[in-house]
Parts: sequence; C-alpha cells; structure tokens
Amino acid sequence: MTGIKRALFFLTAILISIITFSQDAGSKPVGMADEMRSNGRIYVVVAVMLTILIGLILYLVRLDRKISKWEKSGSRD
Repeated sequence: MTGIKRALFFLTAILISIITFSQDAGSKPVGMADEMRSNGRIYVVVAVMLTILIGLILYLVRLDRKISKWEKSGSRD
C-alpha cells in the first residue's frame, strides 16, 4: 500500500509542477479556452477529464489489490 501512496504523491507533485510552470504571464490568451469558459463548456471538459483520471486510478488500485492477493495465494502452495 505504501507503493500506491508514493505513486499518488509523485503524480500529485508532477501535476502541481506542470500547472505552476505552464501559467506564463507573458503569453497571449487562448481564444478557444475563453470561448469554452464563457459558454460553460469548460466544466464539461474538466468533468470528463476528472472522470477518466479517477477511473484510471481506481482501476490501478483494484488491479494492485488483485495482484497482491494472487501473489499471496500463490506463495502458499
């Protein structure tokens, strides 16, 4: 379980660093993002991205538990 916590911490640290470095003050605004924000569609995009990310994380956690359970049952034989 510590491996999962370590991986999630590493993923969070990487995402935070990407977010902070990607916000350049000198860049010109992106028209598509402004349009999506004004229409409220940006929330749909964020919701879909979060759903996919949460689904992947849950899948990996479940897969890790199954593999751990399988390894423990196989070592008893």
